[in-house]
Amino acid sequence: MTTVRDGARVPAAGAAPATAVTEDGLGEGFAEGDEACLREAYRRWGPLVHTVATRRLGDPEEAEDVTQQVFVGAWNSRSTFDPRRGSLKTWLMGITGRKVADALEKRSRHLRDVDAATAAADTPARPEPLAGTLLDHMALTRAMEDLPDQQRLVLKTAFYEDLSQSRIAERTGLPLGTVKNHTRRGLTRLRKRLEADGEARR
Repeated sequence: MTTVRDGARVPAAGAAPATAVTEDGLGEGFAEGDEACLREAYRRWGPLVHTVATRRLGDPEEAEDVTQQVFVGAWNSRSTFDPRRGSLKTWLMGITGRKVADALEKRSRHLRDVDAATAAADTPARPEPLAGTLLDHMALTRAMEDLPDQQRLVLKTAFYEDLSQSRIAERTGLPLGTVKNHTRRGLTRLRKRLEADGEARR
């Protein structure tokens, strides 16, 4: 069974391996566009890519997304891979590092959005802007209430009690990876809802 993304068929973890082939031969076949070599590369190194991404991100679900991105990205850019300059495994791990960095940067952008919103809420306002601040607070409260229960619990604990994700995990009994996942997805939902509310008020 395979997963199709951006025109590349990335096999599921249990897919049958291709005929045994040397690593050099695998790299050459991959560069030439042999899908059997893509399947074999995924079988050999998919678990390694997932393990490295999980350690860096602390979230197995996010690491699964990154693993898919690594192999889809590698397949789509296979013309840039030169097996004479290095192994396919090394090339894939280089892509893994970049994809993990992208995921961490995306997470940081979400946190910066929250920091900016918090700083704006703490800025003293003159009487006229105060109405906008109250409206923003009301919009945030409504948006928070629309979140799924665990996302709302995690974000409320982070916002109102100023706890780290590790402390939130201890407080709620949720795994740290789950707390990070709920934080990321909850912030995304809040941002989209607040952006929509802001457009409606214009």
